[in-house]
Amino acid sequence: MAIRTVVWNEFLHERQEEAVRAIYPDGIHATIAAALGTDAGISVSTATMDEPEHGLPQSRLDETDVLLWWGHRAHGSVSDEVAQRVQRRVAEGMGLIVLHSSHFSKVFKLLMGTPCSLRWREAGERERVWAINPSHPIARGIGPNITLPNGEMYGEPFLVPEPLETVFISWFQGGEVFRSGLTYQRGAGRIFYFSPGHETYPIYHDAAIQTVLRNAVHWAYNPAPAWKDVHDAPNVPVEQSPEPLVAQGASLHAHGEAGFR
Repeated sequence: MAIRTVVWNEFLHERQEEAVRAIYPDGIHATIAAALGTDAGISVSTATMDEPEHGLPQSRLDETDVLLWWGHRAHGSVSDEVAQRVQRRVAEGMGLIVLHSSHFSKVFKLLMGTPCSLRWREAGERERVWAINPSHPIARGIGPNITLPNGEMYGEPFLVPEPLETVFISWFQGGEVFRSGLTYQRGAGRIFYFSPGHETYPIYHDAAIQTVLRNAVHWAYNPAPAWKDVHDAPNVPVEQSPEPLVAQGASLHAHGEAGFR
């Protein structure tokens, strides 16, 4: 079965700024969705912020295997309820790919538990995205690096938790470096943060960037059933323990079970 994927986008810059609309006339989400749709193993749809419940009602999230999130201008306008809903689905096993300025999104901050702040500069400088973990599935088919003629500089320190893996590190023409491709796991859900993607540059039209996104969807997909009890802390009665137990601690000690008090 194809991986059920949703590309979420604020869809504000494209409607408010001619320079962005010229690059992404149908929205950043449409360009990303078209790139993902070239993979027969991915079934893709889109959602935007101005839709009811931001296009992400619980019923839709329950049927989503991987969610891609692009935000920038309106992080604060995303409802707390929807952000928490996404957080819960990640814990249950939904994959999440966090793009560019979404490091500051409510969703990513909830999942990281840190400020997720960084240094930045918009000067249209050259960015070289180095695959420092070339054997990682997300870097498959990329080669040593991706060179982007123009990018927004993101620089260290990047105040996020230590990642499971660092897949990419970017170098910028001005001299800064940045951990631009990081993986995490929260509950049963895999998370990939990927920084290239500023709205005034045609980065999501780049074939290598599109390859990274397709690879990331496959990596983030958890084929196991949703881990619905991840939010609970159920008691396990004595009679349901995997091995026989005597109910009272004193009786256990009397029967010579070491370590019970």
